[in-house]
Amino acid sequence: MKHYAGLDVSVKETSVCIVDESGKLCRERKVVSHPDDLVTILSDPVFSLERVGVEAGPLSQWLFEGLAKAGFPEFCIETRHTKAFLDALQQNKSDRNDARGIAHMMRVGLFKDVHVKTLISQKRRALLTARSLLQEKAIDLGNEMRGLLRNFGLKVGHASGGTFERRILEPIEHDVVLAARAI
Repeated sequence: MKHYAGLDVSVKETSVCIVDESGKLCRERKVVSHPDDLVTILSDPVFSLERVGVEAGPLSQWLFEGLAKAGFPEFCIETRHTKAFLDALQQNKSDRNDARGIAHMMRVGLFKDVHVKTLISQKRRALLTARSLLQEKAIDLGNEMRGLLRNFGLKVGHASGGTFERRILEPIEHDVVLAARAI
């Protein structure tokens, strides 16, 4: 008999629901939101999992990668489509009911799967984003310092190649108040 699993992921816990091909509820559990814990519950030899559905979200790439390594036939499903399906079921909104609804989506095949980037590409993207953020903040800080000093008639001018600190300290060295605060 074929089985279908739905995972409703939260930061701390994931609600897991497994149904059979007739829609009969086979198992419902809450587990820690970690790939190893999900693999443990989904690896039960009693179940022959045909599809495992996880809604796209902040943890979905990480969990998807862990489940894919374990060999599960999983699908990361589009959030708006999932919401529309779950709303149509007219159940009370809860993690348990959402996992149940996702399991039924997998069973009947009414879902839109989304592309999940590899974990390495996500890490590279995160590093590039962090680098870009640091560069923007450094530029903002430099512009703010120039603007503050300009209020006192002090002009910093262009500074590059590690000369910014010297270019800031030179104009204020003769001003007792500003020089005392800069140190």
